[in-house]
Amino acid sequence: MGSGHPSHDFQQLALGLRAYRQQIIASNIANADTPGYKAVDIDFQDALRNAQAATNVPPVSLTTTSAGHLPGQSTGTPPPIPLKYHVPSQGSVDGNTVEMDVERAKFAENTLMLKFSMDRVSGHFKHEIEMLQSLK
Repeated sequence: MGSGHPSHDFQQLALGLRAYRQQIIASNIANADTPGYKAVDIDFQDALRNAQAATNVPPVSLTTTSAGHLPGQSTGTPPPIPLKYHVPSQGSVDGNTVEMDVERAKFAENTLMLKFSMDRVSGHFKHEIEMLQSLK
């Protein structure tokens, strides 16, 4: 974070969340034949809203009580992203809740959105590099 421009910071945040969601969906697909596996996902919009709110919280200043203490700031930890269990449209005998068609569709959609976020973030840095090169 901290590129200086709010839309760039937003795209970096979205990129991280999209990559995390891609891992979750890939894990669901990989465990499609695991008995008892429960498919999970995140609510992307909710996670993005929570992450944005967390970036707007100022860091906590630490008080020093002696000259030998090091000053510092606590950046805190980002709030956890809650996983949501998938409720299948038709149950399976082994208790696995992965529906491959649903997971493939989510994977494809998330891949497109991940690619979009990567293009936006990389475009920002490409413009910065061009600007710095023009200063020579």
